[in-house]
Amino acid sequence: MELELPATAFELGQLLDVGPGVRVELEGIVPFGERRVPLIKVAAGRDQFEASLRDQGPVADIWVVSEHAAMALYALNWARSGDRFLDTVNQFDGEVLDSERRGSVWDFEIQFESHENLTDFRAACQETGLPIEITRLFNPTRPDAGPWYGLTGPQRTALDRAVEAGYYEIPRQITTKALAAEFGVSDQAMTERLRRAIGNLVTNTIQTAEPPIGRP
Repeated sequence: MELELPATAFELGQLLDVGPGVRVELEGIVPFGERRVPLIKVAAGRDQFEASLRDQGPVADIWVVSEHAAMALYALNWARSGDRFLDTVNQFDGEVLDSERRGSVWDFEIQFESHENLTDFRAACQETGLPIEITRLFNPTRPDAGPWYGLTGPQRTALDRAVEAGYYEIPRQITTKALAAEFGVSDQAMTERLRRAIGNLVTNTIQTAEPPIGRP
């Protein structure tokens, strides 16, 4: 599903309100020790981003996971006092696939394991007064494949970056080794991630389509 949420309506959104000259995206939330930390992509205004976050009390640490040209991927460790929105997403086994700030609003793409979890999430947001606005609900060819046709969050992020960086262009604009360096994984791991991503897309789109009439 895709939804919009005011930046002031959740704790992380308030922390990431670092000024109009900074382009910030939430790439996902990953395990780090016994807690989960957000991965933040900053495409412009890195100095302003770092200075703003280091001045905020709840932020324990930020560090660069990977960088490419002007873009950097940060991990953020902060003392959460209770982010109602992200806690509700986690409560119903949701996964933040992508998110980007657009002015005073954040656009989210979230995947839930089942339609029941999605329904319960919407109900919980309504009950607790979270002002989400759902802009799109996914209905893939295979309902059990999830909103991204069977892609996991890391597969989708890697594939999206590969396309953006020109991996599938002729001549190729980036290597799997360079992509792997951005994500902090090995060349082989990135190659396998892209291979599995393409396999999932084919399985859940082309192979599920009905054959043309008259085809033997």
